[in-house]
Amino acid sequence: MLNAMKDAMTSQAALAFVNNKISRYGTVQELKIDSKRKTVEVSCLLHGEPTPIQVTVESYVVDTVGKQTFVQVTGINCSRPWLQNLLTDHALNRRVPLPSWAAAAL
Repeated sequence: MLNAMKDAMTSQAALAFVNNKISRYGTVQELKIDSKRKTVEVSCLLHGEPTPIQVTVESYVVDTVGKQTFVQVTGINCSRPWLQNLLTDHALNRRVPLPSWAAAAL
């Protein structure tokens, strides 16, 4: 129960954070983090797309080096083939630094 509440709060914070980062490309409509299963479900409406795109992070790893915490997506699936290819080429298995609030929650 506590995990679900923490995930819900983290999901809302992540939604705002990601929308700020991708505003040039579109809007994330929903973002759900399941920290126990290490998954993330995202629904986003990208500019030029007629319907929302579903992205599922099937697995991720959180790693700390010194004082910096990173997330690495190790499995991803997308409802659009072009975006699946883009994410596979440029996001899969890349370490991305996390803000401190996200590092504590994941």
